[in-house]
Amino acid sequence: MEFNVRRLAADAGTFLSRAVQFTEEKFGQAEKTELDAHLETLLGRAESTKHWTEKIMKQTEVVLQPNPNVRMEEFLYEMLDKKVPTRANNHELLGECMIDSGHEFGPGTAYGSALIKCGETEKLLGSAEKEFIHSSAINFLTPFRNFIEGDFKTISKERKLLQNKRLDLDAAKNRMKKARAADARSAAETELRIAQSEFDRQAEITRLLLEGIGSTHAHHLRCLNDFVDAQAAYYAQCYQYMVNLQKQLGSFPSTFTNNNQPSGSSSASVSVPSAPPAASLPTLPPNQASPALNELRSTSGTRKARVLYDYDAASSSELSLLADEVITVSSVPGMDSDWLMGQRGNQKGKVPITYLELLN
Repeated sequence: MEFNVRRLAADAGTFLSRAVQFTEEKFGQAEKTELDAHLETLLGRAESTKHWTEKIMKQTEVVLQPNPNVRMEEFLYEMLDKKVPTRANNHELLGECMIDSGHEFGPGTAYGSALIKCGETEKLLGSAEKEFIHSSAINFLTPFRNFIEGDFKTISKERKLLQNKRLDLDAAKNRMKKARAADARSAAETELRIAQSEFDRQAEITRLLLEGIGSTHAHHLRCLNDFVDAQAAYYAQCYQYMVNLQKQLGSFPSTFTNNNQPSGSSSASVSVPSAPPAASLPTLPPNQASPALNELRSTSGTRKARVLYDYDAASSSELSLLADEVITVSSVPGMDSDWLMGQRGNQKGKVPITYLELLN
């Protein structure tokens, strides 16, 4: 009991001494021992590593789970050390919706069958997304979080001890300056040697920990590579799913008949043309051009033309086109033989001949 009382009294005295030294330094009434430049550089590097690791973690969590409410729920489950309940993600919910609607319209119909195929693919995308999130959490976020909650906490603890040892050292230096009697000066010198030794020892411990930040960067680099590999695999998998879906949908006829109208009605079908790239379209030699085109080129008049395929303008001098729309075209002297001047309202620009059907 008596030992504990003496221990508490000594701790209180040390705390008071540090508080006095800290206050006097703030008011410029006491000298302060500065850390060496190398140690200061290491401390700054550690703080920068902590700052950016936290920011990268936060933004990665936003990418993996954009919904802030779900992120908060997952955080609470983690704090309570409970398993997060399994829930369907947005792709899976969309997939279920498409599959249900496809069965409602009838899997034997073109539209119903297409919806079911799209729904199945959406569910595959959802599963791939879950796997990507799980892999990224383990191989990328967990090591980053371990650094913040483990290594950096240790560094912060040792840094705080170094600060206390530095205050003890400077307080001992001040007592040494103020000592006048021989006995007091001898005791102050002994106290100063002990404080200097403890400060040097703590500075070395802190320096060794801070130099380990280089190893942390190397480890985080490996984690970053794992994250990029996981992203590449995820997007490649999703791309393959969509390519396969495109092939499946491509097996359907390009013209669907509306079951509610007679098959002979002009409004009962929707044509879905597929246009080849403009660069691969064949050109028309002048002697093989249609009579209508030859007539248009020989006059300065205009003519109506129906657009066969969608076309995206490659420059400001061209006009973008939509399949089945009707535009006005004319021939301009000196223009390339594969092009005409097209006009839609106030919009005007070059259009490729092979995308057009001249109307009578």
